Amino acid sequence: MNPDDPLLQILACPLDKGSLHLLVPTGPTEHEALYNPRLHRRYPIVDGIPQLLPSSGEQVSDAEHEILLERMAR
Repeated sequence: MNPDDPLLQILACPLDKGSLHLLVPTGPTEHEALYNPRLHRRYPIVDGIPQLLPSSGEQVSDAEHEILLERMAR
């Protein structure tokens, strides 16, 4: 998925129905994901398909949340 993909405009968090931000991998150990900064939840993208079930989301620690906010600001 790329940042200009129109699909990103319509995808929403399954919990709060708000917008999600694309997280592009910055290193070899990271994977593409969608992030909800309001709830500190990350949803994986597997083989180009966003996994947006509530159970697929991963809670992010406060420290990692700050790092992800910095990445989103770039």
